[in-house]
Amino acid sequence: MIKQRILRTVTLAAFCLCTAAIPAIAGDINANAGTSAFSFLKINIGARPVAMGGAFTGVADDESSLYYNPAGITSFDQSRYILGYHNYFDDLQSGFVGYVKPLDDQKTLAFYASYLNYGDFPETDMLGNVTGTFGGGDMLLAATFAIRQTHQFSVGITGKFIHEKIQDYSASGVAFDLGVKYTSDRGRFTGGLMLQNFGTQLSTFAAEEKDGLPTVLRGGVSVRPRHLPFVFAGDVIMPFDNDLDIALGAEYRELQYLFLRVGWNSFGSNYKTADSDAGLAGLAMGIGIKLKSMEASYAFAPGADLGDSHRITLTGGI
Repeated sequence: MIKQRILRTVTLAAFCLCTAAIPAIAGDINANAGTSAFSFLKINIGARPVAMGGAFTGVADDESSLYYNPAGITSFDQSRYILGYHNYFDDLQSGFVGYVKPLDDQKTLAFYASYLNYGDFPETDMLGNVTGTFGGGDMLLAATFAIRQTHQFSVGITGKFIHEKIQDYSASGVAFDLGVKYTSDRGRFTGGLMLQNFGTQLSTFAAEEKDGLPTVLRGGVSVRPRHLPFVFAGDVIMPFDNDLDIALGAEYRELQYLFLRVGWNSFGSNYKTADSDAGLAGLAMGIGIKLKSMEASYAFAPGADLGDSHRITLTGGI
């Protein structure tokens, strides 16, 4: 009992301190914008979390937890899968596939992979003559292990191998995610803290100095008000290579087989040019439809001058 109280106190204190420290140090981070490698790691996955603005670190109660907080996968009592497709800006396309396997009442193991396809580009010679096409893409392979310490506290860790290729050039790296999740006795309040993409490059495109990875510190909470069919969530997201972001989201759960979602992320302001009037940038919305043991989710996220983004995700038990 004493050990559990110490664990709770330390975890909550770390969560509060890290969240409180974010505004104070965010101003020093912007100078590093655009300097990290493997930028595709920043792309949020899963239609449900994206429709909620990416505010999912504290929620972390479905298969998308593999990306937002690995501690969340301990909530499953059977094997689960996730399949995702993302039609991104400018015809970029990405996908995500994962498998979660509970080992016992406390331990859970998972594996997942994701990719980003850049499409084809014209290849030219020194005079500008088109000589063919070339392409490129990114790939991620990962394994996650999570433990439920108590009924209220879970921790999870993910190891990642990253590979990027453009034409005949390639780069690789390794990274780790570490997440903690707290759930109140009745499940009406949850909180999460996650250190994401902490690692290093193993090789680069050329014999140059290695770049850092897009490391992120995420803190989030969710609330399920008594007698209301809603989940409200909020995240504070601190990239080590950019400014602070805020994510807010809500999910309506009154209907048994249909879920409605809406969210907002402050990062959307980066999609607008100086003379843009695209006021919806940063907003997102979506639905989820439950079909027996499977749920199909869709998310739409306007991207202002970059174009719109669509995601489809299938999740379910095996």
